[in-house]
Amino acid sequence: MKQVMKTGMTINDTISSGMVSLMALTCGLVVANIYYNQPLLIQIAESFQLSNKQAGVIATITQVGYTLGLLFIVPLGDKTERRKLILIKIAGAAVFMLMAAASQSYAMMLIASLLIGFFSAVPQLLLPMAATLAPDESRGRIVGKVMSGLLIGILLSRTLSGFIGAQLGWRAVFVFGGIAMIVLLVVLNYRLPVDPPSFTGSYKELMQSLLTLVRQFPGLRQAAATGFLMFGAFSVFWTTLVFLLEGAPFYFKSDMVGMFGLIGACGALAAPIAGKSTDRKGPQFTIRLGVIAAVLAFATMGYDATSIIGLIIGVILLDIGMQVTHISNQSKVFALLPEARSRLNTVYISSSFAGGSIGSLVGTQAWSAYGWTGVCVTGTIFILTALIINIKSK
Repeated sequence: MKQVMKTGMTINDTISSGMVSLMALTCGLVVANIYYNQPLLIQIAESFQLSNKQAGVIATITQVGYTLGLLFIVPLGDKTERRKLILIKIAGAAVFMLMAAASQSYAMMLIASLLIGFFSAVPQLLLPMAATLAPDESRGRIVGKVMSGLLIGILLSRTLSGFIGAQLGWRAVFVFGGIAMIVLLVVLNYRLPVDPPSFTGSYKELMQSLLTLVRQFPGLRQAAATGFLMFGAFSVFWTTLVFLLEGAPFYFKSDMVGMFGLIGACGALAAPIAGKSTDRKGPQFTIRLGVIAAVLAFATMGYDATSIIGLIIGVILLDIGMQVTHISNQSKVFALLPEARSRLNTVYISSSFAGGSIGSLVGTQAWSAYGWTGVCVTGTIFILTALIINIKSK
């Protein structure tokens, strides 16, 4: 297999370390678009005179947009050349990040947020590309490295957003994100390899094949359910953390809230390790380890809502658990049917981010009704259900 680059260069069966790094960086910068708003919800609420519930909808609608982009655009990675799709989506993300920065009403902010999510599903086109370029014996390791960029982006986006928001206001964060997308667009237009499609049917047949894949592979159904529950718990926590930390007894501002993303990024060190473990022992072993780590995280954070040390330990455990299960699940899914990796990834990631959207909504409701205890109980229910699904699997 050879992938021809726009510059005339070729990539053989092994993917270069430089390309892996560029893919990881791209994943991190693009996925950050979805999470920039979370440490800024209080500031945005003040700008548009919103309640906490209304502000929480901004985080939820962004993830809804991401899920829609996954479901309706990412499958085209098997039918349309992936490089072109990636460039189009990054250009769209740039436009709507700048629209969010210029928003003058709650309605305009919601529309911009929905479309930011929709055009930010780029990592789910890059990951199948990386899996296709990687040799079988090191696919888990390479996917893990690219995935570590995505997960670091999810976490550090909150740190960067919180810092910029505290110094320059929330609109500056979206301006920064829009400029970052424009820079990426230029770099990827030159560096990204061409990746020819493998599916020759119509778009309708492409979408119908998603249901066929779900029926055909029990492992895909299990991975999708696990992803739904794990991302749900992840969003339950991160959407509501800002409400806990900006209230009594902490009274932190957005920059300090964002620092928790930096703490959680320590868990990104688990990504390459999880990939290697998946290559050696199989994905199900590492999936169970990740779910157990997430259970311990919510138990630790729920023990004392006023303990910064408990929150820090919990954040690290939760992000390690999230990364380990996600990388292992994705490696398992990519191995099912190589020629359908974009569609398999669509099913898995769409389910995961549907869980994230529901987690954001349910987490906000749990916070409003029962405070931090309600948040931790809700997150634990999600995680324990994932554990039950995986405990007996081989």
